[in-house]
Amino acid sequence: MKRTPFLFFALLLASAFSSCVILSPKKYKALLAGKDSLYNAYNEGVAKISSLEDELKRLRKDTADLHEQMFDLQKRFGEMDANYTKLRSNSSTEISKLSDDLKKREARLKEVEEILRKRDAATNQLKEKLQQALLGFTKSGLTVEIRNGKVYVSLTDKLLFPSGSIIIDEKGRQALAQLAKVLKEQPEINIAVEGHTDSQKITNLGQIKDNWDLSVLRATSVVRFLTENEKVESVRMTATGKGEFQPLGPNTSAEGRSRNRRIEIVLSPKLDELYDLIKQ
Repeated sequence: MKRTPFLFFALLLASAFSSCVILSPKKYKALLAGKDSLYNAYNEGVAKISSLEDELKRLRKDTADLHEQMFDLQKRFGEMDANYTKLRSNSSTEISKLSDDLKKREARLKEVEEILRKRDAATNQLKEKLQQALLGFTKSGLTVEIRNGKVYVSLTDKLLFPSGSIIIDEKGRQALAQLAKVLKEQPEINIAVEGHTDSQKITNLGQIKDNWDLSVLRATSVVRFLTENEKVESVRMTATGKGEFQPLGPNTSAEGRSRNRRIEIVLSPKLDELYDLIKQ
């Protein structure tokens, strides 16, 4: 291809000679200058063509790379779209399940709240009945109060027992008989009898060794009287001795020790319905 300008120039010379025209030096130089210009233009064209060919190769490579990148992106997008669809489906299912669980929990909560409301209402009603039934014994140290959802009937030892004795006296029997009337009308109530003492050491009480013994035996005497004499169901009853370890007042004064020597009858509603609900 590099010989093309020379051929072109040779053709010009041949044409000039064939026409029998004698070139002047000036025209000859002009022809030589034209030849040089054509040669330079040719070289520039070859260089441009080479540059364009390199650019074309680069563009083809870039195009191929872009196609490959686009294919990878399309593949990743497809995977992400599939994962999103799956996640959205799972999320909808999970949300639906959580919503159902929440509704069930709310329903159970309402049931528990209703049972507790009934328990509190029954406890207040029981307290009122006991206060009315035992009104005549309040001046002798009998109290009725609600603590932690339970009714506590507290009877001082002087109301029930002679000093240092475990045998219930007549006034104590009367108080327990009035209490038993209310208890028999409330079969859904559990009954715990707790014996309490002061911190004074036991002396000269025969087989009663200490305050533990005294508290347990007094609680047992009350339970026996309620079950055997007043026919309160034994299955509802428990007897425990607390000794000196749950005082109501300080044992440093006669008044405090008097408050601590007591029988507490703890009445609590049966919560079988609530327990069954919790187990579900």
